[in-house]
Amino acid sequence: MRLPLLALLARGPAHGYELKQDLEQLLGSAYPQPNVGQIYVTLGRLEKSGLIEGEEVEQSSRPNKKIYHLTDAGREALAAWFEETEDEPRVRDEFFMKLALAPQTGLADQIALINKQRRQYLNTMRSLSRLATAEDRDNRIAQLLIEGAMLHLQADLDWLERCQEELEGLQ
Repeated sequence: MRLPLLALLARGPAHGYELKQDLEQLLGSAYPQPNVGQIYVTLGRLEKSGLIEGEEVEQSSRPNKKIYHLTDAGREALAAWFEETEDEPRVRDEFFMKLALAPQTGLADQIALINKQRRQYLNTMRSLSRLATAEDRDNRIAQLLIEGAMLHLQADLDWLERCQEELEGLQ
């Protein structure tokens, strides 16, 4: 949450609730929505670390609000983030660990585990399909997020098929 908030502040000062709304509008309903409390805690940490600065702004008919803006250090951290590549191979996959250990425990059947996981992925794909239909077609970012999730799920389904074929070949 830290770096996405910095990215939103790169375009100009904002307060926490505005940042929450901006994230929701940008990413749509497919992305887990942060709560405003989480955003304000993160903003406090970013301010403490010198990546943003906050300024109290008086409001006549409402409580004061704090507007945050990016510091030079925050801009540098954000630029470094954009330069990094994401290298998160799914080698430490929780499902695969269950699949690998099931025969040793005698508590679960590997094919049953695969079938159960397959059903879960298919249910998730159906939910994402409904979400894609309901999501605003003009929100290309949200549509791309949903499409990416569905492509990952399809790859996971293909991999489950491969696991099942391999395990059935061992029997």
